[in-house]
Amino acid sequence: MEKNKKDVIKLLETIAVYLELKGENPFKISAYRKAAAALERDERSLSDIDDFTKIKGVGKGTNTVIIDYLQNHESETLRNLEKEIPAGLIALLQLPGLGGKKIAKLYQELGVVDGESLKSACENGQVEKLDGFGKKTSENILRALSEHNKRPERLPIGIMLQAAEKVEAYLKTVSEIDTFSLAGSLRRMRETVKDIDFIIATKSPDTVRKRLLEFKNNKEIIANGPTKVSVVIEDVYTISVDFRIVTIEEFATTLHHFTGSKEHNIGMRQLAKIRGEKINEYGIVKESTNEVLTFQSERAFFKHFGLQYVPPELRENRGELEQFKSPVHYIDKRDIRGDLHMHTTWSDGAQSVQEMVNYARSIGYEYIAITDHSKALKVANGLNETRLRKQREEISRLNEKYSDIHIFAGVEMDILADGSLDFTSDFLKEMDFVIGAIHSSFNQTEKQIMHRLFTALENPYVHLIAHPTGRLIGRRNNYAVNMELLIEKAIETETVLEINANPNRLDLSAHWAKVAQEMGALLAINTDAHSYNMFSHMEYGIRTAVRGWVKQETVINTWEKDKLQQFLNRHK
Repeated sequence: MEKNKKDVIKLLETIAVYLELKGENPFKISAYRKAAAALERDERSLSDIDDFTKIKGVGKGTNTVIIDYLQNHESETLRNLEKEIPAGLIALLQLPGLGGKKIAKLYQELGVVDGESLKSACENGQVEKLDGFGKKTSENILRALSEHNKRPERLPIGIMLQAAEKVEAYLKTVSEIDTFSLAGSLRRMRETVKDIDFIIATKSPDTVRKRLLEFKNNKEIIANGPTKVSVVIEDVYTISVDFRIVTIEEFATTLHHFTGSKEHNIGMRQLAKIRGEKINEYGIVKESTNEVLTFQSERAFFKHFGLQYVPPELRENRGELEQFKSPVHYIDKRDIRGDLHMHTTWSDGAQSVQEMVNYARSIGYEYIAITDHSKALKVANGLNETRLRKQREEISRLNEKYSDIHIFAGVEMDILADGSLDFTSDFLKEMDFVIGAIHSSFNQTEKQIMHRLFTALENPYVHLIAHPTGRLIGRRNNYAVNMELLIEKAIETETVLEINANPNRLDLSAHWAKVAQEMGALLAINTDAHSYNMFSHMEYGIRTAVRGWVKQETVINTWEKDKLQQFLNRHK
């Protein structure tokens, strides 16, 4: 896969960490960090940089490493460091309060190489005697180790989707599989998931079972029966994966059964009972004759009961069996005309404006908004007024160049901790599209958070509030936002609320998207893409919207360009 700017920056930062663990010269470590920071600040994409040494902060040594990485798609420097440094030390960087310097000290002075040896060194009193540590630090490390080793019963959907994609990639290589599908709560887009389920149809079950056991990520084999293989795979966490192996005739009914939910399946069984039928995982049994009916697709399965196809995201027995007796149009990928939240190399993105535009054109978008970070977010190389005006000139040139797409010149503007905005109203008026977002001071009171959000909502030139609750699923709770008040104010000011499609966010959640629509708010489904591959996250945003019963007309990036433009310009 072609490397982008983000990949190079990550490589340089990773090498710096390895050098730190190794106890290398601080100047050498600093050289890699300076080169990474210099690349982050540079507004060009990799394809526009002809000589890295012309960038202040990139020296001959780091330039050689970059060129090697780009030419060979891997780094010899990093590969050699990985051989020298125990892999277990890298995992310790996840522990709060332990950076590279401290871990290097533990490694070099106490021989700590992983979590177990660190725990032992804490328990026998060695750590607290080290310079710069002490008894309290040792106790904190033990507590952090204990919490880190506890795998939650349910894992965040972002982690599980990533793991499932690796399994899917492997299943696609098994030629004996006729078809397969994800099932279970992950297919229904639950925000936390216990394990992963796949349904596989094949004419060669023995061969498929054998191939499933050969998957390189397998850590443990739990079951290996004629119709079910269960394994534990090693990913970010250890994750259980169940494979159900059926015939092609049984596939649709089995997929429906194991997709669930339990409540939805109970509802379906009640419908079958009225008809004198029983549903099991392999088909429908007519009680009068014991005839077993199978179906070519789930769509045909639902049609048998006089229902339209019910998307997996809605199978919770919350009214879908009544609603889908008649045609229901729920939002889908074909409705999306563009993406209104993305970043480029001008701030912390991996690709240039031109590259993001061309990628958007290649997937058929009619419009996009370029929304790099604003000046307050220094860590993301945020843009000030001068740089945004300069970027707008580039966007204008591209709008003249391409007739098949329109590019809105936008910004993701920080809503500051004191309740002020990062730009004046006079400047915001110049922008085509303005996003307001909270990126700091998440622990403020509800009063403070709502004051900040209301400041943005009341500004006539702020069009959208991004990731409105600030949550990261399983990693960070939402800040103290009163959602009903936020939605009411958004409706009053005609400000759009975002469903951020990043699988780590899905913010708004399906629940709040449903409430927002019912109350009368407008929504947008955006990827917040920082690179090409994140454009594909739109699927997760759409599926979250489906789970929230969101209609196409509620979502502004399903509107035609002229209607959208008229809406954005209504206060100008």
